[in-house]
Amino acid sequence: MSTTHSERLRGLLEPLVSAKGLDLEEIEVSRAGRRRVLRIVVDSDDGVDLDACAELSRTISTTLDETDVMGEDEYQLEVTSPGADRPLTERRHYERAVGRLAKIQLHEGGEDGGEFVARILAVDEEGLDLEVPGVKGRKPTARRVEFASIAKARVELEFNRKDKKEEEA
Repeated sequence: MSTTHSERLRGLLEPLVSAKGLDLEEIEVSRAGRRRVLRIVVDSDDGVDLDACAELSRTISTTLDETDVMGEDEYQLEVTSPGADRPLTERRHYERAVGRLAKIQLHEGGEDGGEFVARILAVDEEGLDLEVPGVKGRKPTARRVEFASIAKARVELEFNRKDKKEEEA
């Protein structure tokens, strides 16, 4: 997808997504046989449910039909929420992951090889306050990481994690 096409799509879709109280995370156009697939990823602080994706899909479909931004070729529209393993790239992604485990890779290596897993405790303008789980009976340790030193980060799936609502009950 050319930069101009991408910018046109973003300019058209961002107001529609924002009007629903969502963030436009990603726009991707790919090929699937003779057809193109337009995949739009949206999110919010409270997550995105299936009904919100369906409603937004109808709105976007109508708007795209009224414009020439997708051209004359057939395309399939997919509106979805980010997967559980999506990369954390924006501050808002980290804020939404507070309380979750994340695998963090730093730009420069260190005693942990520059990659470690930690629970995100807090997020501010400069970076993250983390809790690195203790190994072999050791207590967890606190760690501060600045955004500028993070090369990659991704939420780690926890199958035995207690849900916040369960903890509050």
